[in-house]
Amino acid sequence: MHVTRKAPQVDSGGLRRIAWPAPYPAVVSAHGKAPGPRRWPYSDTVRTRSEDTRRLVVESAALGLGYTAVLIWGGSALVAAFSPYEAYPYWPAIPHLRTDTSGVLAFIVSLVCLTVGKYLELRRRGEQGDSPVKAVARPAGVLAVQAVAEAAVVCATGLVIYLSLNAVVHPWTLRLQLTHLWPWPSEGTVRVIGLAVCLVAVATRRYLRATASRPSGAAASEAAASEAVASEAVASEAAASEAVPAPKTERDRVAVPPD
Repeated sequence: MHVTRKAPQVDSGGLRRIAWPAPYPAVVSAHGKAPGPRRWPYSDTVRTRSEDTRRLVVESAALGLGYTAVLIWGGSALVAAFSPYEAYPYWPAIPHLRTDTSGVLAFIVSLVCLTVGKYLELRRRGEQGDSPVKAVARPAGVLAVQAVAEAAVVCATGLVIYLSLNAVVHPWTLRLQLTHLWPWPSEGTVRVIGLAVCLVAVATRRYLRATASRPSGAAASEAAASEAVASEAVASEAAASEAVPAPKTERDRVAVPPD
């Protein structure tokens, strides 16, 4: 083994200092290369769960948007089928967007979003296979959010249907205030607010329902991964303690008289 020594240096006292090599060599692999970064056994599990969560978020958002678009298309179809007011704006705040045009756009959006949401749902269920599932214990706050979302879907849908029927009979009232108790908002604005509530509530409802249960073997696999991580950490600590070098002695600095 060839050892490269540094050139001797002379300190202020006239003595030369010899730089001795490190007391122990660097650890290398069998192929003469330094080992790469350690890969923890649960890294694949964490990555898979993150991807599943992202796909579930996209699935929930697609379902909420598709549901809202169906309500818009349904209201526009009622106006076009039972009244001559399809040229009226769907929302008075956007006067140039006709009701029939809104219905066509909403139909396309609902077709795309519902297809994407259903595809992701079928894929998620297919990946679970025939493995049994069990309910997941949840805190009271999450249950309260789910309850609010369930109720909001029903109430907001009824509100949108009611205002859509008003647009069939008397669309000019969409510019008027909803009730005499407050000067704002108008009927058209309330209908748009109801659509936004439907979007958020349906997406939240789908996400919380999908995460309310998981395969019964998931807990066992997570426990096994945690045990493997603990074993790996113990082994690493043991190897590190064995590789701790002996304390440096005066041998590391030898005073040699100058030539």
